[in-house]
Amino acid sequence: MTSPSSVEPEETSWAPTRALGRAVLFGGLAAFAGVILGRVDLVVLAAPFAIGVAWGLRRRPARPPVVAAEIAEEDAAEGGAVGVALELSNEDPVPLDLVVGRLATSPWLQMTDGARPYAGDVAGAEAGERGADRGLRPAGSVRRVDLRATALRWGYQQVGPAVAYGVAGDGLLVSGTVVAPALTLRVYPAVPPFRADSAMPRSAALVGVHRSRRPGEDGELSGVRRYAPGDRLRRIDWRVTLRTRDVHVAASLSDRDAEVIVLLDVLHEAGVSGGIRGEASVVDTAVRAAAAICDHYLRQGDRVGLVEYSGRPRYLRPASGRRQLITALDWLLDIRAGAGVGPTLGLDPSIIPNAALVVVLTPLLGPQSTETIATLARAGRSVVAVDTLGSLGQRRMSESRWTPVAQRLWWLERQNLIGLLHEAGVPVTAWIGPGSLDQVLHDMARMAAAGRLGGR
Repeated sequence: MTSPSSVEPEETSWAPTRALGRAVLFGGLAAFAGVILGRVDLVVLAAPFAIGVAWGLRRRPARPPVVAAEIAEEDAAEGGAVGVALELSNEDPVPLDLVVGRLATSPWLQMTDGARPYAGDVAGAEAGERGADRGLRPAGSVRRVDLRATALRWGYQQVGPAVAYGVAGDGLLVSGTVVAPALTLRVYPAVPPFRADSAMPRSAALVGVHRSRRPGEDGELSGVRRYAPGDRLRRIDWRVTLRTRDVHVAASLSDRDAEVIVLLDVLHEAGVSGGIRGEASVVDTAVRAAAAICDHYLRQGDRVGLVEYSGRPRYLRPASGRRQLITALDWLLDIRAGAGVGPTLGLDPSIIPNAALVVVLTPLLGPQSTETIATLARAGRSVVAVDTLGSLGQRRMSESRWTPVAQRLWWLERQNLIGLLHEAGVPVTAWIGPGSLDQVLHDMARMAAAGRLGGR
């Protein structure tokens, strides 16, 4: 349970309500008219108003109510639920007649109280509004409203601010508005199913779970060969040795340690995010795909790094382990679309290790991104471009006589960009979840092995 966001009660002035103004005005006018006109009935008519005001104001509170917002967890996943509470309390010895509290939340948090959802205002900026809570007794009285928030989209989502005000003196006094600061809920992207069973095109070191094409110890069996100086005696295959009368040993392939760099091209955004229950935009697809790739390779003990290519490029150094997975997920929460404006000097290939596999998640919507990917390939990096545009590229934005022509021209320009990447030796594949990279990695590993054999 996270610490609640609250404000300490302070000495503050209580303002008169309109009811107090009407009572004073009517009673005063009736009493004045009765005295001037000599009519006792008007004075008697004004007496209840004067007595009611005096009775209501006999005890005046000095402090406003205290409001606090509270969330059960600091983080959640897309589609997950977290408990949210709005707490109202009275720290003044004078009881309050009425306390009204309101909790504003992010539009990507669906607030419910049991089976009843709470809708936001017209702009969709506030949700989870809770009505009045009557009767907070003196000093220490607490009213708590428990809600349930369902996270609909990744990112930093705000819970709050929470505001409240109190009414006292039989409705004659109202306190100033008390505001509790907003709390931040980290919503991690949903991790779609993903696997990559093919071998990596290169190896960074001979440690890990991925099969290498390089001979080595303690790996997958690749065949039987004649004994050579340096071979260990425990590797001798006695069955083949007795049959051929020559000493043979079992040959194996070494296990390798992969280094994966996931580059997110977010220079351009396409589509409108519908959250976990709606259609995904380009940035949504890229972030969720990056989370799936990081989760897959980090669980296998590989090193994974992240690069954001946008108007404000960022870089997360490669590392391994669960700590790196949590760091990567936190890093992804700060991804923002770059509105088509890239870095002035582009992306420096030197920040990416030579033996790393670079997975570029890109919608291929501009020549600047294509040039950056081609530059990485020409610098000797193993690069795979993953198309994150998906079905958004086939949507017709408007119905006019020129729409088919414009869409055809755009499609031809995009195919030209993909062709330029193929010429630079960069394979392009669509993001389809599980197995998205298998065929591409298999072909790249085969070409890398053929290149080493040809070089000999």
